[in-house]
Amino acid sequence: ENIVTKHTDSGKLKAVLESPKMLNFSNRAFAFYEFPDGINLTIYDDKSQKSNVRSDYAIMFDKTDLIDLRGNIVLATHQQDTLFAEQLYYDQKKEWLFTNAPVTFKLKDQIIKGNGFDSNRNFTNAHVLEVTGHVFLDE
Repeated sequence: ENIVTKHTDSGKLKAVLESPKMLNFSNRAFAFYEFPDGINLTIYDDKSQKSNVRSDYAIMFDKTDLIDLRGNIVLATHQQDTLFAEQLYYDQKKEWLFTNAPVTFKLKDQIIKGNGFDSNRNFTNAHVLEVTGHVFLDE
């Protein structure tokens, strides 16, 4: 209960995973950790700027370093862009976020809806896939 897991690479903090409850299934052939009460994931870019992901449920697979996020996902980038989705994956090895589920991506000057999302950890290469709606906002 009340866990905090830090992911580092070459001495640099890359991500912090927090959850009120974690179920440990590491004794299985394909080990995994389940977070039935959701998670709060903070991702740090190369300049230590942080983006945050929250979800109602998550499961992390030990061998693949893949995190499957589900339910009321809100991803807020350090640039104040916000992604809303019902399912999102985070590949910790490749430092990549992706989904094929419906998403809404709110940027400073536009809102993009689509069926999928791809982005690197720094959100410098974020793309909504299969765009179904695009609205430009007045400044």
